[in-house]
Amino acid sequence: MEKNLKEYWSKNVTFMSVLLVIWAVVSYGCGIIFVEQLNAVRFMGFPLGFWFAQQGSIYVFVCLIFIYYIYMQKLDREYDVHE
Repeated sequence: MEKNLKEYWSKNVTFMSVLLVIWAVVSYGCGIIFVEQLNAVRFMGFPLGFWFAQQGSIYVFVCLIFIYYIYMQKLDREYDVHE
């Protein structure tokens, strides 16, 4: 049982780390680093770099929360730790 819990938390932390890296790349990369290149494209009347800095990273974060929820439901059932 102890080994299963360590494996469960290892998968949880690994997946959470991947999601946080995605969020950081979108937030920092699209909103700050690649803003000049993205501003050449317009989205809903605004430069795309501005849109990512103001709203896009929040939308991505909310989507990542749902992805994490779905993954954790599956992982909880797999390791029989669901409620």
